[in-house]
Amino acid sequence: MKRFFLSVLSCLTAFTATAQQAHKRMTVTLDYHYNYEHKKDKEGKMVRWHYIWNEEDPGGLSVWGHIFDSLGISRDTLHDEPTAVNLRNSDIYMIIDPDTEQESPNPHYMTPAAAQTIYNWVKAGGVLVLLENDSLNAEFDHFNRLSEKFGIHFNGDSRNRVQGRNWEQGAFVLPPDHEIFAGVGKVYIKELSTMTIKAPARAVFKDGDHVIMAVAKVGKGTVFAVGDPWFYNEYVDGKRLPAEYHNYQAAAALTAWLQKQVPVRR
Repeated sequence: MKRFFLSVLSCLTAFTATAQQAHKRMTVTLDYHYNYEHKKDKEGKMVRWHYIWNEEDPGGLSVWGHIFDSLGISRDTLHDEPTAVNLRNSDIYMIIDPDTEQESPNPHYMTPAAAQTIYNWVKAGGVLVLLENDSLNAEFDHFNRLSEKFGIHFNGDSRNRVQGRNWEQGAFVLPPDHEIFAGVGKVYIKELSTMTIKAPARAVFKDGDHVIMAVAKVGKGTVFAVGDPWFYNEYVDGKRLPAEYHNYQAAAALTAWLQKQVPVRR
């Protein structure tokens, strides 16, 4: 009888653990290691800025953060080099605009060890978002150590250079039946790096022969890449772009798609 009750208790414990895992809130982690820019505030203090969650200035990600919130996805940050341990609780990991020497006195470059760690995490079911920048605003030589593991090479060029408010110079029209951005239509991406890809990566949007967006599937995981930060506040808050550009809708569509790529059980 004692053995029977111990067996029942063991089953209940396993069931509870599985149920808790199934109901664990999904987490998106934003890199604060490879992108680690600072500037002086109005009081002369050095403050963290540029592509961070709570920054409401044009260069922040507060609007995109609210989109994740609306889908019930918890937001987190990673200040250190990624390891198997500190990525363990992340479902989506985003790296945006890796620093150059001009942006940071001691930039944190992508190392072979970190690239392998991230690759292993993706293969196990992680969803990785790589948003680079153009030739004048991001680091490529080291960062390609990571992206090339998934068949993605950022070319380090600068396409869609927009002069003033000539918005059309940064316009792309996405197909109405696009696998990620269905119904979004016209979007704006300026000064971006194109990509050269090979398997397992594939283009999900091209402008002529130029690869603008790519996706790679590795093991249970997924990678989405664009050569621009793209969804920072300036171009999704509706204050700057003409209404014909649907960047907010694109951000919402991508976020929902990323959520769907996370395996049901990690």
